Amino acid sequence: MKKHTIRVVTRGADGEIRIRDYDSPEDLLKRHTQVGVDDCCTDLSVRGLPVLKGLIGPIPEAPGIVRYESPEVFETLTREWSTAKPARRRTRTQRPEAAP
Repeated sequence: MKKHTIRVVTRGADGEIRIRDYDSPEDLLKRHTQVGVDDCCTDLSVRGLPVLKGLIGPIPEAPGIVRYESPEVFETLTREWSTAKPARRRTRTQRPEAAP
């Protein structure tokens, strides 16, 4: 299995987003309870990683980073992502050059 940084994103009692990184699944399992193994993700890089009680994931975040989120953080970030308006890009059309 590839080496991953495992990121757990939760919300603290004060409402702030809390991020904790783990170097290995073993370190992660010292603080969280495993309830299964991911065997159906279309991203093959996360297959075989643990499914954890009370967290959503594993979610591929970037090359070498796998993310787990609390349900509340997942819902909030998904809502923000779905309502964000994409930046509009203007294309410039060239003016026809004046005939001599």
